[in-house]
Formats: sequence, structure tokens, C-alpha cells
Amino acid sequence: MAAANPVSAPARQLGETELIWMMALLMALQAFGIDAILPALDELAVSLAVEGNDRQFVIGVYLLTAGVGALVPGALADRFGRRPILLGSIAVYIVLSLASALAPTYDALIAIRAAQGFFGAGIVALPPAIIRDRVGGDKMARMMSLIFVIFLMVPAIAPSIGELILMVADWRAIFAAMALQGILVGTWVYYRLPESLTPENRQAILPSVIARNMGQALSNPRVIGYVMGSSLVFGALFGFINSSQQLITETFGAGDIFPIVFAICAGSMAFASWSNSRIVERFGARRVSHTALFAFIIVASLQVWFAFDPNETLWHFVPLMAINMMLLGFIGSNFGAIAMNPFFSIAGAASSAHGFVRMTTAALLGGAIGYAYDGTAQPLALALLASGLICLALVLFSEKGTLFGPPDAALGVTRMKNI
Repeated sequence: MAAANPVSAPARQLGETELIWMMALLMALQAFGIDAILPALDELAVSLAVEGNDRQFVIGVYLLTAGVGALVPGALADRFGRRPILLGSIAVYIVLSLASALAPTYDALIAIRAAQGFFGAGIVALPPAIIRDRVGGDKMARMMSLIFVIFLMVPAIAPSIGELILMVADWRAIFAAMALQGILVGTWVYYRLPESLTPENRQAILPSVIARNMGQALSNPRVIGYVMGSSLVFGALFGFINSSQQLITETFGAGDIFPIVFAICAGSMAFASWSNSRIVERFGARRVSHTALFAFIIVASLQVWFAFDPNETLWHFVPLMAINMMLLGFIGSNFGAIAMNPFFSIAGAASSAHGFVRMTTAALLGGAIGYAYDGTAQPLALALLASGLICLALVLFSEKGTLFGPPDAALGVTRMKNI
């Protein structure tokens, strides 16, 4: 398929493996923008005179505005194509990463990060639409799982990269590293990614059309439970990310091994995504994700039990947190694929609408959980259990009370070999 701009058309076809790596590293720009700064929060707080839990806002505001911003790129990409909107989002990410490195005050940094999250939201909102342009059903779940394997390796190593940067420079250099990554990935996308939106699926930029498409994506009772349910469980995950530096450093006194602990937890999600890619087309996204959700609730119950034990140690906390993050690896990509499957012709709008609900809800919930940090793991543990139980209720609503359904058929046209 030809790219929108013939001058920059790829010299050869883009295969499935390269597409998966490209989409994963695009999404990983956001992950690096969140997790690499975690080891520097103490230094940043001292440098910019930030007190208490307020340091978490440099993470929370980015997540929140990225969620709100997700409403925009999908509608534009359904009209003008995926390439130009995606490249614009990458450019914003690069420029505002450099601006973050030069921020003179904490208020200025928060404002820049808010703008970066909002205007750069396409780097996360558009990859699912690009994949949905090509495949659907459980094949999409498999591809998204492989994307998440690569994507989730970045949170596993990003704090360690941040620590290495802090050995030779200050926290501002971490933002400069984000810009460099954006340049490398953006160059790759510019030269290799073809346009995947077909002319017959282009949508008009009219408020009524946008509202209709997004309303359709969010009003379908078959999928809304999956969108809202994943919002809640990932909100609890964001609560861990927001409070992880304080939790591991202050509560468990293990600041010297924070990158290792974070890598164990994030790495477990990557392992789960790889495992999911091997089994999801055989068993189906519903059977795999529903089983993982029940296991998530059981493990969260154990987390609550230990959190209220005054003798809880890091080695009680870490294995259970890692297991639940692993289970999220089975939940996230499968829930997303199930929710996107009915929307082949409006994949951009559906991806944006789902991303908006998922990211804003998760960011608000995660920020509240992080800010509720009280020196113990109790707020996080209670949030994990509550989110899992409510998620189960929402999925039951979408499935009309029947769980563990059969594999999805692929809706739309599968064109992966002809990219």
C-alpha cells in the first residue's frame, strides 16, 4: 500500500516483525518518559523545592493529559491518515522533552509535561488503530501482546537508565535522553511506515461525524465493560508507579535497589505478554483474560492481607506485586483487542475514545492512590482489590453474565502480508 507522501514511501514493504517493533518502541516513548525519571524524583524535588507527595505530579499530570489528549489524534487520523498525525505527535514529544530539560521552576515543568502529554498523545493512541487497519480478532490480540512484550521491557530498564544518567549528569539530562529517543524512533517511522488508512475509510472532520464515531465506540455494550474495566485495573497500576519510589525507598528502606525491584515488577508484565502471544489465538482473548482477572482478584486479596500486617517486608510485597503486574499483562492487550474488534472502519476514533477513557480514568485513579500514600502499602493494596472486583462486574455486564467465551473471529480485512 502506498504511503500518503510518495517522496517518503518505504523502499520495501514493512513486514509484521518490523511493524510490531516499531509500534512497541513508539509506545515505549511514553513509558520511558514516565519511568526513567522515577529515580530522580528526590533530586528533582530538592532542585526545584518540591515538598512531600507533590513530586508525583511530574508523573501524574503527564498521564492525565495524555488521556485527555487521546481524544484528538484518532479523529484527525481517520481523516488525514495515520502517518502525518503520528509524526506530528513525535515532533511534539521531542520538542517538549527538551523544554522539560530547561524548565526553570517546578510549575513550569508541570505545565510543559501537561502539554507534552496532551499534544503527544498520538504516540500511544494511534498504534492500536494502525494494527486494527491490518488485522482483527484474536490475531490482533496476539500482535498487541507481542507489542507489549517489547513495550514493557522499557519500564523494566528505564529506572536503571535513569540511574546511570544520574551518575554522570543531573535529572535534566534524563529529559534530553527522551528527546534523543524521540528523534531516533521518529526517523524510523518517517522512512519506513506506510499509510494504512484506505481512502474508503476516511472520515469527515465534522463534529457530528466525530461525535457519532466516538459515541459508537463507547456506547456498544459488548465492549464498554472492557474499556472501563481495564481503566480501573490500570489505574491501580498507575497508583503503584506514582508511589513506587516512595514506597520502596521509605516504606521498605530499599532505595538502593529500587531499579531492580521495579524491573522485576515490570519485567513480569513483559513475560506475561510474551506468553499471551503464544496462547491467545488458541484459547481466545476472553478465556485468557477472564482467567487472569480472577487470579488478579485472588492475589490482590493476599496483598491486602499482608499490607495490614505490621511485619510486612519488601519480600512479601514484591512477589505479589510482580504476580499481579504479570496478570495485567494477560488482561491489558486482550481487553484492548476485544474492545477494538467491532470498529474496523472507525479504528482511529475508537482507539482515541477508548484511550481517552482508559488513560484519564487510570491517571485520576492512579494519582489519587499515589497521593494517598501514607507510609504503608495499604492504600495500594485496597485499590488493587477494589479495582479487580469492579472490573469483574463490568465484564459480566458486557458479556451478559457469561464468561470464558470462545475465540473472536477476525472482523474486517486481514492485510498484514500486503503492507
